[in-house]
Amino acid sequence: MTRGNQREKDRERAQARTGKGKKGKDDGLTPEQRRERDAKALQEKTAKKATKDAGGSNAGTKDTKK
Repeated sequence: MTRGNQREKDRERAQARTGKGKKGKDDGLTPEQRRERDAKALQEKTAKKATKDAGGSNAGTKDTKK
């Protein structure tokens, strides 16, 4: 028992570290609300990509006529 209270201090530090970067399920939403939020974000992302693809469809073609 030469460590004294070092073990307790290490446990406190480890607990503090895990509490800082916690992300995800602590957003206060129910699973249904989370699904709706994620579905909406996915729809916005796909719509944005579709508009980007539609607007830049001629960007990769070369004009070979001289």
